[in-house]
Amino acid sequence: MEDQIILSTAGEAAAEVKVTNGIQTNDETSSWTPSSWTTKPIKQDVTYNDRAAVSKALAKLERCPPIVTPTEICKLKRNLRDVALGKAFLLQGGDCAELFDYCESGMIESKIKLLLQMSLILIYGAGKPVVRIARMAGQFAKPRSSPTEQYNGKTITAFRGDNINGYDPEQRTPDPSRLVSAYFHSAATSNYIRASLSSGIADLHSPLDWELGHVKDSSIKAKYETIVKSITESLRFMKTVGADSAAGSLETVELFTSHEGLLLEYEQSLTRLLKTPSSYQPSYPSSSSSSSSSNNNNNPTHITNNGKHYYNTSAHFLWIGDRTRQPDGAHIEYFRGIANPIGLKIGPSFPPTDLVPLLNTLNPTREIGKITLITRYGAAHIASLLPQHIHAVQSSPHAGTVIWQCDPMHGNTRTTPTGSNKKTRRFADIFAEVRAAMAIHKLAGTWLGGVHLELTGEAVTECVGGSEGLDDAGLEGGGYRSFCDPRLNEKQALELAFLVAGGWREGEEEEEPAAPL
Repeated sequence: MEDQIILSTAGEAAAEVKVTNGIQTNDETSSWTPSSWTTKPIKQDVTYNDRAAVSKALAKLERCPPIVTPTEICKLKRNLRDVALGKAFLLQGGDCAELFDYCESGMIESKIKLLLQMSLILIYGAGKPVVRIARMAGQFAKPRSSPTEQYNGKTITAFRGDNINGYDPEQRTPDPSRLVSAYFHSAATSNYIRASLSSGIADLHSPLDWELGHVKDSSIKAKYETIVKSITESLRFMKTVGADSAAGSLETVELFTSHEGLLLEYEQSLTRLLKTPSSYQPSYPSSSSSSSSSNNNNNPTHITNNGKHYYNTSAHFLWIGDRTRQPDGAHIEYFRGIANPIGLKIGPSFPPTDLVPLLNTLNPTREIGKITLITRYGAAHIASLLPQHIHAVQSSPHAGTVIWQCDPMHGNTRTTPTGSNKKTRRFADIFAEVRAAMAIHKLAGTWLGGVHLELTGEAVTECVGGSEGLDDAGLEGGGYRSFCDPRLNEKQALELAFLVAGGWREGEEEEEPAAPL
């Protein structure tokens, strides 16, 4: 029985397309199924050499239990609805690309604690609740600009992430068994996140480490100390009056998981038709309703089967990358059918005229908070590009339904001119893009609902600048550990949160009451 492979019809379609260099053999149809993406052209694809090994891996994944549940997903959807309505702020962050080795208690805890501290700072600044989503428990695969790279004078397959191939040059052949390893590492990480939160890792009765010794500028340090003092005094006051004991509000927090939905054979295998909680009711603009769009197979996420919908159970939130957002492509086809909240990366090459048609495809009923638009232009380009995309959405029926989120990382990557030519990012550029996004949205009458960051709780040296004064020469030590893109370290991430919070507070004429934690 161990060697017997029982693969669904959908799984067979996925396995076939994975060994035929992306040649689709299915008849094209307008009906959505978890495998209908196999009838579409695909970018950033992975082709395997062994069909039997692919079938075995996908059959195993189809038998595995969900990593997340519809109840958790719908809880996040409620929270994101508030973000879209300007009632909350979204903080999303984590590694550029996880490694299987990151499935370790210390690394998981450090990221949980960092996201918690950043969220407290942002709550102070925005006067609103903060929704926390981690780039964890599945963020293994990465799109690459080239499928190959040079190594010792030879052309080899590029490293695509631990769920595809190994970083060691001898392990670059795509291995379908890594899909199964990715599932178990994701499940273990998710399980430890839940266990840590329920065991009090986020208990605000415990002292927080707000060490600011790395800040060299005395005026900046004074501003940070003012914010820290305000936060700690607020927590002390709540404890004194007993307000912190209500429903354990200071003992734990919600933390959701996310990753880019890149490997569709993996995502399909964990897509399940499951019961939607009866307590969940989607929200629509006042001028819209779920019946305003045609009730046909082009609206798959709102076709119910005894109250069931298709959920991707590999993560609470998934996003479509800037390289895989082709309107007629496989990734858009897959994503249009799942009930999860989803993100859409928007870079400099994204034509504003493509945006509303994509929203019509991905969110035909215009559910509020269903779509997060993750803009990633670069500090030098945001002023000319973001207003065009805002205008496109605001001039459409989707106005007020999307979340606008700034990714200030990907558009600001550069390579050092000397030394080992490492990829890095300037802290000043990262903050400049966030600050510009805030100003542009304010001018447009829209709400910058979140930030999307690549960060780690470890003491790495991958991005330059910030109050630590790290320069290009500082990247040459042992602190540069990324196998893909550079990340903010703990101090830089907290500093960015301080600056964003400070910008909000300085822009307010009068302070609002503290929001719930």
